[in-house]
Amino acid sequence: MKKFVQIAFLLIGGALGLVFLPPLYELLHLSSNPWLDNPYVSVALGALLLFTLSFAFSDYFVRLISWMEEVLFKVPVGDLLFGTLGLVIGLIVAYFLGFAIDSIDLPSFTKVLPIILSFMLGYLGFRVGFKKRDELIQLFTLRGNTSKKKLAEGVEAQEVRGSYKLLDTSVIIDGRIADISETGFIEGTLVVPQFVLTELQHIADSSDTLKRTRGRRGLDILKKLQDERMTKVEITEEDFEDVQEVDLKLVRLAKKRGYDTQIVTNDFNLNKVCELHHVKVLNINDLANAVKPVVIPGEDMQVMVIKDGKEHNQGVAYLDDGTMIVVEGGRSYIGQAITVTVTSVLQTSAGRMIFAKPKDD
Repeated sequence: MKKFVQIAFLLIGGALGLVFLPPLYELLHLSSNPWLDNPYVSVALGALLLFTLSFAFSDYFVRLISWMEEVLFKVPVGDLLFGTLGLVIGLIVAYFLGFAIDSIDLPSFTKVLPIILSFMLGYLGFRVGFKKRDELIQLFTLRGNTSKKKLAEGVEAQEVRGSYKLLDTSVIIDGRIADISETGFIEGTLVVPQFVLTELQHIADSSDTLKRTRGRRGLDILKKLQDERMTKVEITEEDFEDVQEVDLKLVRLAKKRGYDTQIVTNDFNLNKVCELHHVKVLNINDLANAVKPVVIPGEDMQVMVIKDGKEHNQGVAYLDDGTMIVVEGGRSYIGQAITVTVTSVLQTSAGRMIFAKPKDD
């Protein structure tokens, strides 16, 4: 890169020497000298001068270019594309306005107006294209879908633009999302933000064995989703540097992406935060509760009491799917398989809990 900068200085210096040195010779009354007042000499002097300066300033330009590369690589391709499109449109508008201003007989100081307009409208065009990317995509998609409906009237479209599903860390580690996705019950694009991947990597690199195992399991689940899923799994670089909490970043990203974006989680607290921010959320625990066999009060079931409960004389058992059963008066049956009668069922987004008592002989 340093050599590239020096070559650029050399070429720019030659061009500047050809343009500015002849007027300078006339100003210094040196134009009569045939050796100086020569385009080849002017190009050579300008190139030599800037090439010499490049040894002093090339390091700064290399750092500047490297910094610009890092910034541009972090920007999503869609934002960069639409921002550049807006910049081009802004410059075109500024050119026509400047052409109109030049045709009017105005004072000499107004000649800088086209330059100012170019900067202002170019910047505004870039910002509008950058910020309105999602709306422009939706506009083009809507027009495309309308054209398809007109061309294929009476025929159902085979593929419809689905919604985005933002995956949080807990639902990836949980692993059930891969099985649900494989069955085809989740449609649209699964989106995994880079900050979620970073958190997974920190968990996988943890010194704690349990955390390390959970983090590696999450990375394996993501690989499985990419390999087996029919629809797209997108890794997005969008981030919010002013927010540290991953949950709040997910909420802000869902708001930024629009109404067709949902957060997929099994975190009870994130579920509540999404409701407060009016963000759509899909809770895996809600889905699991919905497909569990219905248990009604008065029903008998066979369970194994494995430990005592929080309250006095309580015992705790579990079904095969992990549902907790609190057995009143079951402490004395720890380690035994007994028949219990269901008294009530408590079902929330955090899971389901069944209350029962030992069945009388």
